Amino acid sequence: MKKSFFRIVAKVNKAVLPSFTKKQLDISKASKLQLAIIGWRAYVTMQSLK
Repeated sequence: MKKSFFRIVAKVNKAVLPSFTKKQLDISKASKLQLAIIGWRAYVTMQSLK
């Protein structure tokens, strides 16, 4: 149940949230909002892979 929920959320994140890797964003120069988005995407990815 939990794994399938996070897989759905990961697909929504991929469609809605920006990809900072494609934009070649330097993490040391990222804003707080950008860091929060990066952290959220990482958390959801980790949970969907468990």
